[in-house]
Amino acid sequence: MRESATAVGANRWAAWPVFWTPVLVGALAAIVAVALFGVIGTAIGASKAGAAGRITTFSGIGLGALAYAVFASFLAFVIGGWITARVGGITWAEPAMLHGAIAFLVATVGLLAMASFGGAVYSGWYAALAPSPAVPAAPGQPVDPNAAKAAAAGATAAAAAVLLGLAGSVVGGWMGSGEPMNLTHYKTRGTTVGSRPVTSDRTTRI
Repeated sequence: MRESATAVGANRWAAWPVFWTPVLVGALAAIVAVALFGVIGTAIGASKAGAAGRITTFSGIGLGALAYAVFASFLAFVIGGWITARVGGITWAEPAMLHGAIAFLVATVGLLAMASFGGAVYSGWYAALAPSPAVPAAPGQPVDPNAAKAAAAGATAAAAAVLLGLAGSVVGGWMGSGEPMNLTHYKTRGTTVGSRPVTSDRTTRI
């Protein structure tokens, strides 16, 4: 389906095209990378799987485990953003970064959907995406203090992982575009010898 750009009143604008096939492929790649890095982290002892791996305090986390969690959370979505830009053939940084961010949104929804079926498939920082264990088994019973601490710590870790994933998807899209990774390149893009042509087909493809 193709939707042509429209002008609204005096404020004329043209929609950027969104290529959904590369977005879906990049999102799937990011989800697989999250699962793969989680399994590797469990294998090397950098993270634990299931409810037994829920942390109650960050003071007991080793520096190596923390570094691995940050690296894995960021790199998983760098891969997704890079694949999105490369599969889509996007050669400008701005739309490549946008598509990387859209792939992040789709992947995050997929992670939440998968976590709702069973959080045991995740480990480490993404374990808190599963339903919280802080809810008492029966109404009126007190909440387990350790479970409440684990839920709070897990939510903080998951939020950090998700934000790192967003940054990684944008960086990955930028890398996949092939343009220099500096903030002033857009000023000289049109004057660069051999610069890429500007596409004029501003449509949305599904």
